[in-house]
Amino acid sequence: MAAQPVRGQKPFHVVTPVLESLPLSKAVGTKVFMKLENVQPSGSFKIRGIGHLCQDAAKKGCHHFVCSSGGNAGLAAAYAARELGLPITVVVPSSSGPTPVRKLEELGATVEVYGKVWDDANRRAQELAETEGWINVPPFDHPLVWEGHSSLVRELKDSLEAKPGAIVVAVGGGGLLAGVVAGLHQVGWQDVPIIAAETLGAHSFHEALKAGRLVTLPDITSVATCLGAKTVAARALECAQECQVISQVVEDAEAVRAMEQFLDDERMLVESACGAPLAVLYSGRLQRLQSQGQLRTPLGSVVLVVCGGSNVHMAQLRALKSQLGVE
Repeated sequence: MAAQPVRGQKPFHVVTPVLESLPLSKAVGTKVFMKLENVQPSGSFKIRGIGHLCQDAAKKGCHHFVCSSGGNAGLAAAYAARELGLPITVVVPSSSGPTPVRKLEELGATVEVYGKVWDDANRRAQELAETEGWINVPPFDHPLVWEGHSSLVRELKDSLEAKPGAIVVAVGGGGLLAGVVAGLHQVGWQDVPIIAAETLGAHSFHEALKAGRLVTLPDITSVATCLGAKTVAARALECAQECQVISQVVEDAEAVRAMEQFLDDERMLVESACGAPLAVLYSGRLQRLQSQGQLRTPLGSVVLVVCGGSNVHMAQLRALKSQLGVE
C-alpha cells in the first residue's frame, strides 16, 4: 500500500534528484543513475519512512518520541519531532561518536548514549517507550517505515525513461530493502534485481540469507556503524523470497576507498555505510555477477541509492583511511 500523507499533512521528505554518474557509468559499463537521498532534510532516506511513522503516531496522540539510532534514523526522527512540535529522546550507542550527538542536540533532541552497539541502545529505547504517552520509533523494523520508504521507487518510476536493470542499496537493519521491495511491487517492477551491499563485520543480512534464517552476529566490527544491526529485520529475509536480492559483502577498506573516489568523482562526501554499495560498483562486482549469470547481459541502467552522509566529515574520512591503512 502506498504511503499517504497523514491528516492532509505534506510528508517531511522531498522528491530527490536522479542524476547519471559518468564515472560510475564508466566503471560499470552501463548507465548508472544516482538517487540522491543524501539531500533529504535530515541527510538520508530515513526521513521517508520515519517521518511517515511519526506523523501517524502524532495523529494518534503521541506525547513524546523515543528512537534508538546509529545516527541517521535518530536525525530523521528528531527532524520529524521538531516539525510536529513534540519532544524526543534519542538513544545512541557509544560507537556512533560525537557528530550525530551534536547534530541531534541541534535539532532539539534529548540524547542518551547507551551501550556499545545499536542493539544495546535499542533495548534502552524500548525500556523508555514503556513510559505512558511515549512512542518508540523503530529505525528500520516497522511496516509504516517500509511504506514510507517505498515512495523512493515511485519517484524512480516517474524519473526514469525505462525500468532499470538493477538497483543497488546498502543494507543495515533492512528497512530500506523492505521499502524498495514494497515500491517495486507498487510500480510493477518486481523482476528488477536488487544488489544488497554490506560491509564485513556488519553483514547480518548476508549471514541470514546464507543460513535461511535470522542470524545474530556476535559483534559489530565494521567501521560502517550505521549498518550496525547484529540481526536484520525478519522482513528483509522475506523480501529475498519475493524479489531477486543478491547479497554482496565488501571490506571496510573498499568502502572507504569508494567514499573517497565518490568525493573526487561527484563532489559529495557520504558515510561508510553508503561506501558499501559504491564499492560494489567501483570494484567490478556487477560485471562479475553478469559473467556468473546472476545479472543480465546487457544490463540496462543501474540505480544507486545514495543513502546519505549526515555522520561524516573530512577529518573522519582521514581518520578512517589511517585506521584501515588505506593509501
